[in-house]
Amino acid sequence: MSRKPELKGRAARLARLFPSGPRQAARTPFVLLVVLLLGGGLIGLLVLNSALSEGSFKMDDLQKDTKSLTDEQQALQRDIDSYSAPDALQRRARELGMVPGGDPAFLNPDGTVKGVPSAAPQAADEAPTAVRPPEAISLPRTTGTPSPVAPAPNTQGDPGGTPAPSAAPTEAIPETPGR
Repeated sequence: MSRKPELKGRAARLARLFPSGPRQAARTPFVLLVVLLLGGGLIGLLVLNSALSEGSFKMDDLQKDTKSLTDEQQALQRDIDSYSAPDALQRRARELGMVPGGDPAFLNPDGTVKGVPSAAPQAADEAPTAVRPPEAISLPRTTGTPSPVAPAPNTQGDPGGTPAPSAAPTEAIPETPGR
């Protein structure tokens, strides 16, 4: 049977500052701390999940935009390719009144001429035509509505080469006084 020795003086005063018996720590703060940590973790996961799903929706929208812009770019490239095709360029040049060139002549570095130049042949039945945009030339109208662009003049039946009157509707411009 062990008995604690009795302390006197300064040691007794210091011994009173420390708890005398075995005490259990309070459980309430520990349980509260664990509940707060678990709740904070769940809320953090919820916020993270929401941010990821929002990013996923934005990514889907951007992929749709990318697909539509790619389709538009490909359509524009097809248009460019159709306008720059050799037969389209030749047709457009003829409609502008151009003709194939004759034989060329070349100048040598010493100043002499190599070859005999010849003028481009001018077709007698071709008359200069009005300049039209490429859309009016390459895309035929399939609807019954009249074209807003004037058609090419008909000079085959007219020996004088005067262009036929335009079939495009014209607007009357009102006169302004003082002009």
